[in-house]
Amino acid sequence: MTYRRAAIPALIGGLLLTALLWWAGSSADALRLPGSVGTLGPEAVAELHRWVAPWSYDPPSFLDSGVQGSGYVPLGDGDDRDRYNGIYTAGLQVRYGAVFVAFVLGALLLIRRLPPERGRTTAAFLALWAWGAAAGTLAAAVAAPWLIAAAGHGSHRFLSQLASVTAAGRQLPVAVSLVAAGATVLVARIAAEGAGPLPRTVVPARAARLAATAGTAVIALSVVVLSYQPGAAALQAYSPDGGLLADPGDLLRQWLLLGAWDAPAAGAVVDRLLHRASDVLLLAVVWWALSRLPGLLTRVTLPAMATGAVCATVLGLLASQLLRTAVVQAGPQQGLLYSSVGIGIGIPAALTCGLLAGVLATTVLRLSLRGAPEPAA
Repeated sequence: MTYRRAAIPALIGGLLLTALLWWAGSSADALRLPGSVGTLGPEAVAELHRWVAPWSYDPPSFLDSGVQGSGYVPLGDGDDRDRYNGIYTAGLQVRYGAVFVAFVLGALLLIRRLPPERGRTTAAFLALWAWGAAAGTLAAAVAAPWLIAAAGHGSHRFLSQLASVTAAGRQLPVAVSLVAAGATVLVARIAAEGAGPLPRTVVPARAARLAATAGTAVIALSVVVLSYQPGAAALQAYSPDGGLLADPGDLLRQWLLLGAWDAPAAGAVVDRLLHRASDVLLLAVVWWALSRLPGLLTRVTLPAMATGAVCATVLGLLASQLLRTAVVQAGPQQGLLYSSVGIGIGIPAALTCGLLAGVLATTVLRLSLRGAPEPAA
């Protein structure tokens, strides 16, 4: 599919994703109404507010009221609140602009290399859903400096604040990108009509499996080695004396660790296996997706494989979190919103590790095909 045909569905999907995030963020005020609490219950309202507050133009309570909050440093005159509110509003505008740009760029590449025609529609939908969640994380990271500055303590533990702001609001893009992905696929299928046959890359099964294994090894390094709590603690203990980089531990945890686990504690073997089953599912989803990806692409390129690997990692991460929520965390006293509190954790790490996995998988695939007949495209 040409860029011209792919641009329309990518733009529509980006606009829809941004509009849905804005609409959900603008609903923060409605959640404070007495009727909302009476209808949904205080726990559900509090959880929903945590979902939408990072995407709301309503400033944090300490900025809105002028009361000094944690780390809030007033400027010393009567215009303090307006100045901080202006910075906060600018940060939200940057966040919405960044999520639109990030989704459109990724969707443009995915639709062109993974067009949603027969046999590819489900794969394209899942990839666009995962990319929508990743775009929300990228937007949060881009807008983080403005939001940190709006709190009035930008020079204090900046990297820890950057990690915290990036992680905030992760559930909402996961939810609304489902709708954006569905609309993008529908419009892309309409745009593909009359484009002629869209080729597939012929990749030997052995080469595809070898590339998938190499890419999955990168994800396993994060899940099994870096996410092991003693190793993660050593990684986060890195703290050079003074300077801006004096506290990188929280940031490293956000962008490198896909989970957290420790040596099995005393208890039933079944319970320990259930806790580890989510990690096994993550690696299985990543390996299966990476082994299928080269044969679904119209052309195997490094950008397409890297973006596809990011989407595969995000999908595996979401699948593992859903399994953990359903089997391990859910209980008779826990509602759906409370049980889904962990959804979206680790997406920054999925971006980092997925990119590395895609680069390694592409390299291994090209080395495996070196000297072989040129694959048909």
